[in-house]
Amino acid sequence: MKWIPQEVETYLSAKEYVDTALVPLYFVSTGAEMKQSAEAAEFITLLSSHLERQFTGRIVLFPPFTYLINDDSEKVLDDLKNWENTILKAEFKHIFYLTSDINWRTKEDKVSGSIIWVPSIPLEQMNDSQKLKMIDSQAKQLLALFTNKWNEKR
Repeated sequence: MKWIPQEVETYLSAKEYVDTALVPLYFVSTGAEMKQSAEAAEFITLLSSHLERQFTGRIVLFPPFTYLINDDSEKVLDDLKNWENTILKAEFKHIFYLTSDINWRTKEDKVSGSIIWVPSIPLEQMNDSQKLKMIDSQAKQLLALFTNKWNEKR
């Protein structure tokens, strides 16, 4: 379910079936990494939307958690933990964070949710059909990971 009023309303009436939050993590840079930041955001946006469609009725796709690449990493982590606590209080049993920022891999043990790092693939030279094939391929690789995590916490 997307973060739009109609689908949030559906979620509210079927909360007991929707147990997973998907939160994209975007880093923003205006310096030399600006293009890389934009590429990663495009990739994670398409991938998270595709995953949401695959798991409609099980996942709520939250708005992206966005931070500046040069921000203090402890502050960013504290801000994400605040999001996480809010999501957990809303009775989501599973939280998946989707990112192309490799720095999150060192913070996996500091959050309750599962951080999924996927290296960004530049999509700008691809046509829409190629993009869809690439995103679909990436999503298929993640399906088993989601299923395994769901089965762990039963």
